[in-house]
Amino acid sequence: MSKDYNAIIIGAGIIGCCIAYELSRKGYRTLNIDFQPAAGAGSTSNSCGNVRFYYSTRDGVAIAYESAWYWHNWRQYIGVEDVRGLAAYHNTGSVFVKNRVVDWPRVKTNFDSIGVKYEEWDLATLQQKIPVGDFHSFYPPRRPDDPRFHDGSDVWLEGACYTPESGYVGDPQLATQNVECAAMSHGARFKYNQRVAEIRRDSLKVLGVTLESGEQIDAPIIINVSGPHSFKITEMAGMSASNNIKTRALRHEVHVVPPPAGYRPEDAGYHTNDADIGAYYRPEAGNMILTGSVDPACDPQEWVDPDNFDDQISESQWKAQVYRLARRIPGLPIPNQPSGIVDLYDVSDDWIPIYDKSDLSGYYQAIGTSGNQFKTAPVVGGMLAELIDKVEQGYDHDAAPMKYKLPHLGLTIDMAAFHRNRKINRNSSFSVIG
Repeated sequence: MSKDYNAIIIGAGIIGCCIAYELSRKGYRTLNIDFQPAAGAGSTSNSCGNVRFYYSTRDGVAIAYESAWYWHNWRQYIGVEDVRGLAAYHNTGSVFVKNRVVDWPRVKTNFDSIGVKYEEWDLATLQQKIPVGDFHSFYPPRRPDDPRFHDGSDVWLEGACYTPESGYVGDPQLATQNVECAAMSHGARFKYNQRVAEIRRDSLKVLGVTLESGEQIDAPIIINVSGPHSFKITEMAGMSASNNIKTRALRHEVHVVPPPAGYRPEDAGYHTNDADIGAYYRPEAGNMILTGSVDPACDPQEWVDPDNFDDQISESQWKAQVYRLARRIPGLPIPNQPSGIVDLYDVSDDWIPIYDKSDLSGYYQAIGTSGNQFKTAPVVGGMLAELIDKVEQGYDHDAAPMKYKLPHLGLTIDMAAFHRNRKINRNSSFSVIG
């Protein structure tokens, strides 16, 4: 029975590794446990790695914009050499197509209050910047079997917002492994190919974990960062009833298609959010286009057991996403064979994360990331490390939720926005937009 650790982190995705890095820098002896064979090998590996700043809440925008510093200064943040190389950040800029889904004036107000750099593009500018696009409005998004899917439109979009510091990380797993390397340089340890079978506790506090192998590991702190498995770990800790905000696993597909002839996305493309057609899209390696759904009402939601779900691309969702993109980009070739990935979101009731303690002493949560928090992982790592450190020293986070000062923007956010017992935030998009 090991007594070598004072913090066990369940999960070694990007957020779990960032928490390990920040806690180990504070002197904690951390152990990440993951049933996958390597850091970031779970849902993180299939993240689209998008770095954009338009969220439906001010706190969401602030954390996302703070994250830009880390991705622009990745080598400085990591602080060590990783023999595997460093993940590259593709600073394409991001285009937010103005639409009837997201409240642009509210996003603009948040941008202005936080200091996000942006440009407003009118329709003519949008057409000039993305000449392959047809910027009529096709709202509401529909599926190809809808008889109105191919209806024409005489309504033009207003334009777009462009944020020049945005982009995407092309290799999310390598980014996670970079953080793992940085954490290990401060003494963090990782255990792979191992499942947690039990969270041992008494009536007041956590005691440690038992693995499926039978190994018991003691620690006074356990952090649930298990992604789509988060609700199972919450149940294991006996905390399901005590969180007002719940989480569950949602199956999600993204697809890859070739660009129109003569168009090179890696040279001329942007990360784009286009809720008018219910899609996001960005350049992909090999001068391809990656596209996913922003969860419009016409797309069915498939809540699944994260240990038993269909990981094959479905023809119906492939057609829905790719054909909608072809409405926006009329010259888009439609391949005969679908290409893409299927994985899971860890979705909270309002699609806003839980970054919090719990009613069980020593048990913490970084869950419900809803497919939109990859970019924020370095910020969340620092925020959770500070929260854990303060609570372990006696701070009552429930009575007075901690205020966290973002180290590069200098702004302060109220962690009540991410509290497990908050009311459902009706300002949320209730989608991957966050």
